[in-house]
Amino acid sequence: MVGALPSPTPANDPFAERPFLVFWEVTRACALACRHCRAEAQPQRHPDELSEQEAFRLVDQLAELKPPMLILTGGDPLMRRDVLAIARRASDAGMRVGLSPSGTARLMHFDFNAIREAGIERISLSLDGASRQTHDAFRGVGGTFDRTIAAVEMAHLAGLSVQINSTLTRSNLHEFDAFRDLMFELRPAMWSVFVLVPTGRAQAADVPDPEDLEGVFERLADLVGKAPFTIKTTEGHHFRRVLAQRGKGGRKGRQGMRSPLGIRDGRGVMFISHTGVVSPSGFLPFHCGNVRQRHPAWIYRKHPLFVSLRDSDALGGKCGRCEFRNICGGSRARAYGVFGDAFAEDPSCSYQPSDRSADFSPQVFH
Repeated sequence: MVGALPSPTPANDPFAERPFLVFWEVTRACALACRHCRAEAQPQRHPDELSEQEAFRLVDQLAELKPPMLILTGGDPLMRRDVLAIARRASDAGMRVGLSPSGTARLMHFDFNAIREAGIERISLSLDGASRQTHDAFRGVGGTFDRTIAAVEMAHLAGLSVQINSTLTRSNLHEFDAFRDLMFELRPAMWSVFVLVPTGRAQAADVPDPEDLEGVFERLADLVGKAPFTIKTTEGHHFRRVLAQRGKGGRKGRQGMRSPLGIRDGRGVMFISHTGVVSPSGFLPFHCGNVRQRHPAWIYRKHPLFVSLRDSDALGGKCGRCEFRNICGGSRARAYGVFGDAFAEDPSCSYQPSDRSADFSPQVFH
């Protein structure tokens, strides 16, 4: 049975009590066939998806946990007819709600004003190729690029904040300049740059070369504080190290950035699947419990894997001895995807720690 909200675990970690971001995969159904899909999405909804009643109960439990942001994702969340009712319940409970739909014909026929009226503050759309040809090939369905560009404009007209997500792979790093120019044209509120994790349909051979990725991060850092949009990386935590080395950022965050320092899988992030399974992230597919039997707060605060992932000193390899481990910590999901060990070093980081005993804390740079 689902118990009462557990008391917080005393700790110095600012993420010990609650996650900063909760990603809820409300359905795994989607009309696209994306090359990198974490969920390996299917055309039809799963028969064991959380029911509407169970979804509403989960919203109420998350409201007790009070995460700053809840993202309704998938698959394609618009494949659930009750998704706006779920969003409205979460918004009415005081949570900031984001929606991450797929660039399908369904989206083109959706009422964007209804999305905003449901209390959704931000819509995130994916552009994984900087051109029609490369994006549509990535997504597996023709017309996806044009629909996504149209959806950005529709969201702007409806007064929705827009986030654009771009996945960096070995095959599209050469498009970085074109991606950057496209962001300046579309002017989203945020550009979220995701570094591929080999899970689902994504393969280890698609992960960018560490040295090439370092060069892209240097160019991305040039934009921070100058671009007309904020920037964040997902599963590219060592971008924070690049910024810190440049003297950018501060104790509470980073100039031109939005998510707090040190956030990573299980540490400030919690993922809930379409069937209620809780994991440290959607890219780190460990079964840590199910919201049908356990309060999500208990799982986040008490499950041994979540507790261990919040301990930067538990990391192995060069991540464990890196002076930037408390503001970065590397991608636990990519470490698991490549090495089979969630505590191994991040294979996409080229940095070599300078001092085994040093610790680069957010308090020491401004």
